[in-house]
Amino acid sequence: MAVASVSSWRQYVVALSATLIAAAAGTTVGWTSPTLPFLLSENSTIPITSDQSSWIASLMILTSSTSPLPASYMADHIGRKPTLLLAAIPYIIGWLNIMEATSVLTLYIGRMILGLGYGIVYTTAPMYLGEIASDEVRGSVAALITVMSKVGILAQYCIGPYVSFAMLVGVNMSLPVAFILTFMCLPESPYYDLRRNKRENAEKSLKFLRGRDNNKAELDSMEKLVSEEMKHESRWRDVLQIDGNRRALIIILGIYTTQQFCGSTAIISYAQQIFGQAGSMLGAEKACIVLGSVQLFTSTISSLLVDRIGRKPLLLASSFGVGFSNLIVGLYFLMKYYNVECISSISWLPVLTIVIFICSYTIGLATVPFAVTSEMFPTNIKSKATCVIQTYTALSTFAVTKLYQVVADGLGTHVAFLGFAGCSFAGLVFIFIFLPEMKGQSFETIQDRLNIRPKVVSVKDMPDDEV
Repeated sequence: MAVASVSSWRQYVVALSATLIAAAAGTTVGWTSPTLPFLLSENSTIPITSDQSSWIASLMILTSSTSPLPASYMADHIGRKPTLLLAAIPYIIGWLNIMEATSVLTLYIGRMILGLGYGIVYTTAPMYLGEIASDEVRGSVAALITVMSKVGILAQYCIGPYVSFAMLVGVNMSLPVAFILTFMCLPESPYYDLRRNKRENAEKSLKFLRGRDNNKAELDSMEKLVSEEMKHESRWRDVLQIDGNRRALIIILGIYTTQQFCGSTAIISYAQQIFGQAGSMLGAEKACIVLGSVQLFTSTISSLLVDRIGRKPLLLASSFGVGFSNLIVGLYFLMKYYNVECISSISWLPVLTIVIFICSYTIGLATVPFAVTSEMFPTNIKSKATCVIQTYTALSTFAVTKLYQVVADGLGTHVAFLGFAGCSFAGLVFIFIFLPEMKGQSFETIQDRLNIRPKVVSVKDMPDDEV
């Protein structure tokens, strides 16, 4: 049985601080669920239409597609840590703008500013977490991005319906401030330090992260890997021209396509409205709290399982679960659309099924893609590849978030959910065929597999049952 050779608690402490900014990102996604029903109501201080509500939900995601490129440049030239710290600035400015909003246009501008921070976070955080973690815990450390994002979403569901518009915005603004105060004193990625020929800094970072004085073997291995990668100056076309990079990109884009087109962002953003349409006996506000609590619990479980069970089994189970759930909810809304008589007796079904959807989604598709992204690209190309992935994901998320309301209003909610079901099952097939398992393997071994290079496997990289 392979045993972790280093104390990992320090890595989790650093990761928790780093992902406070992911919690801030979560607030920007979950904020629309309690806020849009208020803005659409007669009591709204800023009256909006249904179409305007879809723009408020989706503009943040649209502008998040513009920041991965500058974020990847900054991550390579000023560092992973400073780039993450800079992500807090758009969050603070965006929430201040929304707090003072007096018109729909001002809300649009605030959401667009928040989107800039969102794009920086999801471009840079997977790089940083993947590079500070040891092989044994890299998957669970990277999965904390999702766990903390769910904390931010749950806060919106729990607080939003019961406080004023301004109070909720104030709570959201506190997270990026807390992130700056806690993260500014923590170490830079040792891989980045080695890229900048700062071995002494990398050694100090490893000493802090591993909790031991002697890290020479690991540092030498890192330096050898970085030195080999940096012999070749990375170019944007290398993301596609080099076989291993191209394979990694296709696999990850396929996973993120499944993640977005299963309808996850639409369900999270419009949760309160969906439950209201379903006629939940529990009440839309309480149903959202149940939903958010399940998200947080399941994402925590996933972060514990990803380095034990593996990436592929979790993603397969997740894809099947969201596909099945979407199918059931789609059929429910189809029956409601045609006024089937028995529909009132099963009003509990959408709440239960969406909870199953969230459990399925969070156990794999919400968490594992960040672990996979953090470990499939070499250091010299990682920022460029992550930029491409985040830009694609942002545009996909925008399309789903914006078009959900359009399809639901124009064709019926059942059409949207049945479409999500089809995309989920297509993603299941893709993941089964193309995704290799990478649990517990070093960066070097993963690159050898993606580039189909023969390698003598060390005991550290062997599966547990072969050791």
